[in-house]
Amino acid sequence: MAMTIAENGLLKIRGRERYLSLDVLRGLTIALMVVVNTPGSWSAIYAPFKHAPWHGFTITDWVFPSFLFVVGNAMSFSMIKMMQEKDKTFLKKVGKRTLIIFVIGLFLAAYPFFRMVEGEAVAFDFSRIRIMGVLQRIALCYALAALVIYYFKGKGAIVFSFLALFGYWAVMYFFGDKGDPYSLTGNAAIKLDLFLIGPDNMYKGEGIPFDPEGLLSTFPATVNVIGGFYIGKFIQRFGSNSSTVLKLIGMGLLLMAVSLLWDTVFPINKKIWTSSYVLLTVGLSTVVLAVLMYLIEVLQVKKWTYFFVVFGRNPLLLYALSGLVIKTMFIIRVDGKSLNGWIYQDLLQPIFSDMNASLFFALGYMLLIWMVGYIMDRRKIYIKV
Repeated sequence: MAMTIAENGLLKIRGRERYLSLDVLRGLTIALMVVVNTPGSWSAIYAPFKHAPWHGFTITDWVFPSFLFVVGNAMSFSMIKMMQEKDKTFLKKVGKRTLIIFVIGLFLAAYPFFRMVEGEAVAFDFSRIRIMGVLQRIALCYALAALVIYYFKGKGAIVFSFLALFGYWAVMYFFGDKGDPYSLTGNAAIKLDLFLIGPDNMYKGEGIPFDPEGLLSTFPATVNVIGGFYIGKFIQRFGSNSSTVLKLIGMGLLLMAVSLLWDTVFPINKKIWTSSYVLLTVGLSTVVLAVLMYLIEVLQVKKWTYFFVVFGRNPLLLYALSGLVIKTMFIIRVDGKSLNGWIYQDLLQPIFSDMNASLFFALGYMLLIWMVGYIMDRRKIYIKV
């Protein structure tokens, strides 16, 4: 593998494809996202598949930032070429990708464009559409990370990361409620979203208008992308070998240790995407990637990887499809119940406990989405944004 370091500090690689462990990590992330988003019943979920109620961390809280990390990892390859392009071409590509992903997020928020109210279909009120969301956050974090890396290069991106993490901490502390600046109702992130977006266009899942993918927390979330970018560059520079694996594990554990120290004053919290949470999730993603690299690239144990590679080859499409299909199932009625409710209550609950029935529904649904990805892969259909 031939490689050189350009004047701007970015790695140039000739004759080297992306390492398989990246696709496996991306596929693993999508599979987990589908499972945690589609239980048979939201009232019957095993603890590891729930988000932390507020401060704290579960493995489910790692899934979304892991995907942002993988976005950054992939950018470490795509940006090599994009860094050589003129501003106009670069901005057009980034703007197009950002807009497409953001609009798909809005489409999923509105779909199926009507709501059932007392048994009657009522047209969706687009004036109350949720503006932010998972795909919208991915779009904005990708765009911001790409702009920072393109215009400020390596050192500038590191400076941005420090400013984003410490600046976010300062804003949350000084502009949040004095008694508890990191509470659900008193944090600065919700105040900014209420002012700029308005309560009608925010997520209501916490019982009040509050968006866990809001505007202010987009800045620290972008550091998850930049972290993935630099880990990708590191692997490209030093290769997929045992030494690199050990270094990655060391870096990951160090980030996790720092996050736990920071947690004592700025609690780990996914819903307000605290800076300590960013370091924890970047560190954990780095360790998981290192373990995958050791198994796949070093030991060459690859037979098990194809299942996750299927998800990894059409990640955004399969994730969007998972949201589209489950919403469609909600509007299909069987014996007076939604299709997914009928499957859970009439087919699974009589056989399994409530918790297992809910889990098996999620796993079965994930396998359904996988089958779509499998058919696309066999036919060499890959949808890239």
